[in-house]
Amino acid sequence: MNDLKAFFAESALKVDTAMDEIITAAGIRSERLESAVRWSVFGGGKRMRPALVFAGGRAFDIRDEMLLGAAAAVELIHTYSLIHDDLPSMDNDDLRRGRATCHSKFDEATAILAGDILQSLAFGAIAADPSLLPEIGRELVRGLANAAAKMVSGQQLDIESEGKAVSSGGVEEIHKTKTGALITFSVTAGAIAAGAAENERRVIERYGEDIGSIFQITDDLLDITQTTETLGKTAAKDLLAEKATFPAVYGVDAAIRRVAELKDRAAAGLNSLGRPPGMLAEIPEYIASRSF
Repeated sequence: MNDLKAFFAESALKVDTAMDEIITAAGIRSERLESAVRWSVFGGGKRMRPALVFAGGRAFDIRDEMLLGAAAAVELIHTYSLIHDDLPSMDNDDLRRGRATCHSKFDEATAILAGDILQSLAFGAIAADPSLLPEIGRELVRGLANAAAKMVSGQQLDIESEGKAVSSGGVEEIHKTKTGALITFSVTAGAIAAGAAENERRVIERYGEDIGSIFQITDDLLDITQTTETLGKTAAKDLLAEKATFPAVYGVDAAIRRVAELKDRAAAGLNSLGRPPGMLAEIPEYIASRSF
């Protein structure tokens, strides 16, 4: 686990450097808008999605340098989604990563524009990456676009589900789109860059779907078991909003059992990859081990 923590720290340093260069090169003309962008991008966070990009790449012997564009892109997309998720018209939250959300620190219009520009910069980060063959770059851009579109669709489904009885299939669909799509793309990016065989990609995609579900269920559990101070965001927000979460539908004990099942399934899937999975083998436990 210590090696994994060191890997996450290394990944975060690399992607933060890349994002700083991308934002600087963008030449944002408004000082206020650039401040809002930097406040949101460099306000902490685990940088899990970029780390997944690198972990997936290393499993297919792709150097980190060849995936810097993709790693930066997924974090920029993730940050844009958090800014918009916190808006008054969405979750209406004033706290993110232990400090003021973008719209609280600046204003709502600036927050919307900060999210907009981050989304644009994300696709540019891949398109401008000189280390990628053109066809690989196009496939990564297409994959990120599909994942981002699913994420937005999942957010809408999440909003529509509030206060309603939702089936198990409905909860799974929200998880798979709102959270899982970007996580799945992140871990698959390395396989895409390596030109992996179709069967290898399917294994990695299924693994990505499993750890995406682990992440979301664990997040839902933390929302009802941890304090605002521990989470760095408002606790019990999903419960009060009557959102469709796994614990709300099945209960806490069943949610914990589901996480264990998904960890086992993710591990079993990697066994069929036919190559050493490296850090991918430790990540499901890392995600799930956040305290319930």
